[in-house]
Amino acid sequence: MEETTLDILAFGAHADDVEIGMGGTLKKMAEEGKKTGICDLTEAELSSNGTVFKRHHEARHAGEILSVTTRLNMKFPDRGLTLSDDKISALVKIIRTKKPQVVFVPYAEDRHPDHGHAAQLVEEAVFSAGIRKYQPNLGEAHKVTRIYYYFINGFHRPQFTINITNQIEAKKQALEAYESQFTLSSDSVATPLTNGYVNKVIYREYLYGKESGVDYAEGFMAKSLMCLEEFPLGERI
Repeated sequence: MEETTLDILAFGAHADDVEIGMGGTLKKMAEEGKKTGICDLTEAELSSNGTVFKRHHEARHAGEILSVTTRLNMKFPDRGLTLSDDKISALVKIIRTKKPQVVFVPYAEDRHPDHGHAAQLVEEAVFSAGIRKYQPNLGEAHKVTRIYYYFINGFHRPQFTINITNQIEAKKQALEAYESQFTLSSDSVATPLTNGYVNKVIYREYLYGKESGVDYAEGFMAKSLMCLEEFPLGERI
């Protein structure tokens, strides 16, 4: 495993989850010099379209578009993201190796159960990774500073948004990299993802932007109460 440590590590149940929810934010953070990473928990082997090989190729391409430092895949079973010691331990090792300050996970209120299960698994691992006596063989304890939640299929009222106006084209390109998921072809089947899904995601970010006073924004929830050091008079992030 690469020894590069990260500022931000975003987890998703499947390749494309992170891009849907916060691709623009990852691109923005990378442009600001932050080291960012994506960790996909499964290979999405049960997806209606595409193959594991194809999804890996698409994920690499999307990660390059978003300028992520690292992309990992845990190869947990698709539809098998149940809480277990072995999965938690594997994630603890990732967190202790990459030492992210901030972790992002899917928001649990979503039509796909794997998204909520992914969040629960990662939350357990984040907590255990910070316990010094928890499996010290997995590396030195590391405490993540913040956990935030991004939206995949839902349209929720976020606690805060991040302006991605300058990154919206990169987000769209990253999503379009997943041709097997979002483009209906002669050898694929129709799903909710092949029915203009990318445009719907972009329009959601437009609506979040409209509510935030910018062109495009991504919405997030915070696990713990956020405290501002100073009042941002008129500034937008």
